[in-house]
Amino acid sequence: MTVSTRATGARTGLQSAALATGVLFLLVGVLGFIPGITSDYETLGMAGHGSRALLFGVFQVSVLHNIVHLAFGAAGVLLARTHPQARSFLIYGGVIYLTLWLYGLLVGDETPANFVPANGPDNWLHLALGLAMIILAILLSPRIIPRTTRTTRTTPEPPHGEAADAT
Repeated sequence: MTVSTRATGARTGLQSAALATGVLFLLVGVLGFIPGITSDYETLGMAGHGSRALLFGVFQVSVLHNIVHLAFGAAGVLLARTHPQARSFLIYGGVIYLTLWLYGLLVGDETPANFVPANGPDNWLHLALGLAMIILAILLSPRIIPRTTRTTRTTPEPPHGEAADAT
């Protein structure tokens, strides 16, 4: 199976998944700046655990957190242009989110090291996102089947137009 690296033409399932993931992150980044969708919007801080704004009333956000979502979303949309880039976005993005999950578990909600910020629900969402992105990359990547070896001729063919010697 051949995979195209061209930016034009039909999009693979993997590219569609990367594009959808990127659009989702862009949407979440924008929603994080909308009062009402983000509760306690007046407490939205630039960064750090002091921001008490909650996206959908659940996920702790800050200006930095929203900008990270927007940047991640833009990367997903741009990298969805080719199959290899889309795969890299989903795999490495998934690894980044798994790392954020572990970081959030280790630093706690109220410490200065929680600079993004992230609360408990954020941490578990990061786990789900990381796993989902990696699983999508694996499931939607083509299976590479090794080619079987073909027998080769041991004697070269005569050049075109010449007859072989009959001895």
